Amino acid sequence: MQILYKSEKDVLTVYLGGDIDHHTSREIRESIDGEIYKLMPKTLRLDFRDVHFMDSSGVGLVMGRYKTALVYGCRVTVANMPPNVKRIMQMSGLNKIITFEKD
Repeated sequence: MQILYKSEKDVLTVYLGGDIDHHTSREIRESIDGEIYKLMPKTLRLDFRDVHFMDSSGVGLVMGRYKTALVYGCRVTVANMPPNVKRIMQMSGLNKIITFEKD
């Protein structure tokens, strides 16, 4: 699992890599929440380009960041999802509340 951050013009982009499952989601969640609190971005952009595997813990991770972001007046977008990740997110209905960027 890897997490890289880039902040510019009120957008916090989180580059995720590796596997997102019940073993890694807690650490990812705590790290992202800390950055949201510290930077107070207007947009949180989650980039899944380098995610190889994601289970339902990943859906919970995204949903939780969405709820956290709402508290701070921040919107959430997801980008660069591999087909397996995009399928899981769509099946969960996240595409109805979170903006999926065009590939």
